[in-house]
Amino acid sequence: HWLGRKDYADLPAYAAGWDVALMPFALNASTEFISPTKTPEYMASGLPVVSTMVRDVVSGYGHLNCIRLAKDAAGFVEACADLISAPDSARMAWRAEARDCLADKSWDGIAGRITRQIDSALVTRRIADLAFPASGPKAQHHDVLVVGAGFAGSVMAERIAAGSGRSVLVIDKRDHIAGNAYDHHDEAGILVHKYGPHIFHTNSRDILAYLSRFTRWRPYEHRVLAQVDGQLVPMPINRTTLNRLYGLGLATEAEAEAYLASVAVPVSDIKTSRDTVVAQVGEDLYEKFFKGYTRKQWGVDPSALDKSVAARVPARTNTDDRYFTDTFQCMPADGYTAMFARMLDEPRITVMTGTGFADLPDGITWDHLVWTGPIDEYFGHRLGKLPYRSLRFEHETLPCEQAQPVAVVNYPDEAVPYTRITEYKHLTGQHAPLTSITREYPAAEGDPYYPIPNDAAQAMFKRYDALARACDNVTFVGRLATYRYYNMDQIVGQALATWRRLDARWQSEALTGSGAVAAE
Repeated sequence: HWLGRKDYADLPAYAAGWDVALMPFALNASTEFISPTKTPEYMASGLPVVSTMVRDVVSGYGHLNCIRLAKDAAGFVEACADLISAPDSARMAWRAEARDCLADKSWDGIAGRITRQIDSALVTRRIADLAFPASGPKAQHHDVLVVGAGFAGSVMAERIAAGSGRSVLVIDKRDHIAGNAYDHHDEAGILVHKYGPHIFHTNSRDILAYLSRFTRWRPYEHRVLAQVDGQLVPMPINRTTLNRLYGLGLATEAEAEAYLASVAVPVSDIKTSRDTVVAQVGEDLYEKFFKGYTRKQWGVDPSALDKSVAARVPARTNTDDRYFTDTFQCMPADGYTAMFARMLDEPRITVMTGTGFADLPDGITWDHLVWTGPIDEYFGHRLGKLPYRSLRFEHETLPCEQAQPVAVVNYPDEAVPYTRITEYKHLTGQHAPLTSITREYPAAEGDPYYPIPNDAAQAMFKRYDALARACDNVTFVGRLATYRYYNMDQIVGQALATWRRLDARWQSEALTGSGAVAAE
């Protein structure tokens, strides 16, 4: 009996009265390249399927236990009999299998993947259009040379070009823009951060508004778990952490505060990171969460580090398990690299990647230099090399949809060689049958990531800073150039403030008739 055309909304009700769905397509020139949507529709209705050997059914679904392929009428009858006689446990397994298979096959999911691939290709083209190779034009003069295409350099370049109307050459020794915030799609199609996770958070509406010129945002609140005593517990330490670790029943902030006060170690003069932690949470929590992690991250004991290091991750007496508590917490919807590409896509800006300051072609000149690299490198390490900690990253794609419950899991135990594992799909909101992770291994050698906060390093930096202040036509800005650990929003804020001062100086010089002398 032919029921006639029915609405999709009615399909589950019709399917509920049947045990097996059939797809007896003829195999001819008309059906050779069809992709029958009946396959996922039947599966979504909870029915196993018997089909002829249609190419797309064989390649896309033939590996599933809930799909049977038959060559003739006898084969259909045999397959149907096998499916109908299957136990309930098998039917439950088929439905779970179908659910997993169809999770990323909705029209919205397919359109989203196509859109991401198009956006990625456009970003790649935009970046390629921005850059020219070191073998390109030899003789060029620019008002400003910016060394470094990370946050500090890119914000300075955009403001100097769009805000001050000056020509800018941006160079970076890496083969890409975006600095340590660089992200890209790996072979599995997952958007990953090459240099470890970068989570944007800020309390500044102005900084968010500035960056919003170059990106849309995806709301995201970062949560971190720590592997301690065989279980995953919230980090920073909060009331939930205390209750799980010690089997407590702390119900209020006052009770948690009283417990921490009972285990805290009195420290008369807090000078080091160890002092900061034990004075707040006591010896046991210090040993479990901070000592090993800090020794791995910094290569020294917390007692040798400035108190400011531990102050970045305070303990809490409530159950707020967010890593950050800033007013605005979000991720660039298309990734950081796309945001930087739009930022640098300005007619007055020229970008050269794969080119360090010492590698500049002959004939390129400029009036003002913006330096965002290590300050001691600019001065040829004449006062000695400032100490930095570096990182080594181990990237891996795993054959599962999700590897861990949150984006980042910390491993404070010193016996574990890495400090944390990041799973990027939590950050990006992507849906895919595979997932990509990164393990972070702190290192003494490699690219500079973290200035080491101790008295000797600060004393050396102050001497370099004095040299920097004597440079009339050089501006030092950013984490490495000012030897300070800044969050991303703080670097943006510093760069915007630095540009305002520089722009005001240029306007003053224009009024008085004074100016800079070209450098090379």
